[in-house]
Amino acid sequence: MLQATCEFHFCAAHRLPQHPGPCKNLHGHNYRLLVTVEGPLDHQSGMLYDFYNIKRIVQERILARLDHADLNALLENPTAEHISVWVWQQLRPDLPLLAEITLFETHDCSVRYRGEPDARRA
Repeated sequence: MLQATCEFHFCAAHRLPQHPGPCKNLHGHNYRLLVTVEGPLDHQSGMLYDFYNIKRIVQERILARLDHADLNALLENPTAEHISVWVWQQLRPDLPLLAEITLFETHDCSVRYRGEPDARRA
């Protein structure tokens, strides 16, 4: 099994209405998003998945909606955790090999999301 990861950056503002501290107020972050796909090598192309296609899909489905946006207009409580789940839900239909989302809210704080467990495996 191989994994391929593309890195993206976007700037966005949010406030956390349930937060007891200063994050309750409107503020912004320079987010870093890692999108990882996983699967077998396609021996014909020599690739797992074309980086160009990952970049195009993320640009269309995620960055076009999140970059320089107020995340509270999209999510009621836009924590890094909720944003990560939302990103997964937006990408999964177009990236069937999606394996993991990692969202850095700051340079040293991130959330990793691997999707919900497959009900067929339960």
